[in-house]
Amino acid sequence: MQQAEVKVREETGLQRGLVVLGIVVLAFNLRPAAVSVGPVLDEIRHGLHLNAGETGLLTALPVLSFAIFGALAPRFARALGMHRVTLLALGALTVGLFLRSRADAPITFLLLSFVSLAGMAVANVVLPSLVKLHFPDRVGLLTSVYSTCLALGLTSASVLTVPIAEHGSDGGPIDWRLGIGTWAATAAVAALPWFALVRHDRRETGPPRHLGLAQVARTRLGWVMAGFFGLQSLQAYVIFGWFAKVYRDAGFSASTAGLLLGVATGISIPLSFVVPSLTAKVRDQRVLLTAVMGFYPVGYLGLLIAPVGGAWVWAVAVGIGTCTFPFILTLIGLRARTPEGTAVLSGFTQSVGYLISVVGPFGVGILHDATGGWTVPLWSLLGLWVPQYVLGLLASRPAYLEDQLR
Repeated sequence: MQQAEVKVREETGLQRGLVVLGIVVLAFNLRPAAVSVGPVLDEIRHGLHLNAGETGLLTALPVLSFAIFGALAPRFARALGMHRVTLLALGALTVGLFLRSRADAPITFLLLSFVSLAGMAVANVVLPSLVKLHFPDRVGLLTSVYSTCLALGLTSASVLTVPIAEHGSDGGPIDWRLGIGTWAATAAVAALPWFALVRHDRRETGPPRHLGLAQVARTRLGWVMAGFFGLQSLQAYVIFGWFAKVYRDAGFSASTAGLLLGVATGISIPLSFVVPSLTAKVRDQRVLLTAVMGFYPVGYLGLLIAPVGGAWVWAVAVGIGTCTFPFILTLIGLRARTPEGTAVLSGFTQSVGYLISVVGPFGVGILHDATGGWTVPLWSLLGLWVPQYVLGLLASRPAYLEDQLR
């Protein structure tokens, strides 16, 4: 930790500016691989002749990738260095996104989706520890910056995928390949600053760290954080993966459904800048949690009662509810004292959390097929709100990973 602090103090303003740039462009690209599929899911399913199981697996792949590679990310970072791993993750993201847009077989498409999502998962876990390493005294501010960029990338993919696909259709069926493949270009651009940032890893010396996921698994904090993260991710990835279809089944066009999803994700852009700073500053984080999570029931009940008439209002309410994501991202940085502790807490929280949440997108698809509608899936999401809120209250209590390990 002392060597990390020395390295940060020795960085010039230009070097720190490059780190901020790298974090910003990285964060922007950590959602399109997952979110761009939802608005054109019907076209992908028909174009590749996906069955119900393959379609459900496709919507569940983001959380499955996070569960598997989130657990491996801290080990990769220790072996190769956080900055090298980030560059490699962006490489996998770019290649996977590009090649899957050219795939013709369902298995090839799913495997390449897994590659791109694996890169996204590794970078997602490493990002909080990069903030802790370079800006240990600005965790709230930098988390605000990168979570806002996450929201911008997420919203861009939600709103722009269909128009991009329609632009390449020449009046025929929309070109879903162009719609999802475009995001490979932004990922490639995001990799550029990290070619310069990998030199940070060469300057880090000293004995290896041995803090691992098994140690975090022995702490109450680790399981509370993982459970809360898992349930908020379950809610979020059901929204990202299925709500465009919810809107289309309600009678909206593909472009309007994508726009409604964009409203749900877009409302998180300004809130993603505010929530982390408030989380780091407020005396009682439970008050902030309650204010954010209270919108979930409003959105879900609205969709159950008046899915068309109040669609725009319910989209806003659900979008505010998803801001539990920047809330817990900030908690990850605040619940550990060191970059190493942040990295392993991030890895445990996200890997176990996403393993919990994997049932969400896949389960909602099964419930929809079994019942022929969205009433049962929406009531299920509303029911899961209760344990999510309880775990969020527990995670909001002040605690440090290193203290519980001792």
